[in-house]
Amino acid sequence: MTGDDDFAAVKAHPAADVAATPVDAVASRRSVRGFLADPVPVELVRHLLDVSARAPSGTNMQPWTGHVVMGDTLRQLTEAVVAVAMTDNGRQGYDREYKYYPDEFFEPFLSRRRTVGFGLYDLVGIAKGDRARMREQGARNYTFFDAPVGLIFTIDKRLEIGSWLDYGMFLENFCTVARQYGLHTCAQAAWPSYHQVVRPILGIPDGHTLVCGMALGYEDTSRPENALRTDRVPASEFMTWHD
Repeated sequence: MTGDDDFAAVKAHPAADVAATPVDAVASRRSVRGFLADPVPVELVRHLLDVSARAPSGTNMQPWTGHVVMGDTLRQLTEAVVAVAMTDNGRQGYDREYKYYPDEFFEPFLSRRRTVGFGLYDLVGIAKGDRARMREQGARNYTFFDAPVGLIFTIDKRLEIGSWLDYGMFLENFCTVARQYGLHTCAQAAWPSYHQVVRPILGIPDGHTLVCGMALGYEDTSRPENALRTDRVPASEFMTWHD
């Protein structure tokens, strides 16, 4: 069985930001949008997935499936999707596989969304209304933000919402466990927008839905967007307490 000692070099990397405890791992998890090109051992990626698969799922169905993308395949995938995303038509002719956001945002969710968006654009110097720069920044999703490892997660279309809930716990496990090796992640809902481009490259069957992408690697602290820190509402505001 793989142990932490097998990945001592990963934790010792100069860019590693190792979370000391599980609480630290959860608290320090964030969406990093700029990675170093430094490689991550494939054995560690496999280990992270194996540990993450301990997530609970209804009747232990374990609904998660997916693809680890590195090297030449990563370059082929990112170049293909960026080429489409940066065309004048953008998403025209490409449909998302499922609806992620509501048709109209409402409070308090509208304000939270705007705060993150404006905060990110301020850090990277994108002025309000500069749609060309916004498109360029958005297209960085499709490079996995320069991470050396990209993951594309899928699910069998015959499964129901309960399995999607289980999937979320699996993804959170992956983000959290990565922190204990000094790595960062970014979960990406952008990838399903171009599932038609992704499918033939990775051989995703028609019977599977592309759930999301995930970038994995060492944080590039020189990227201004990585200075973004988001707030969280305390439990006293989102829970109702009963004595």
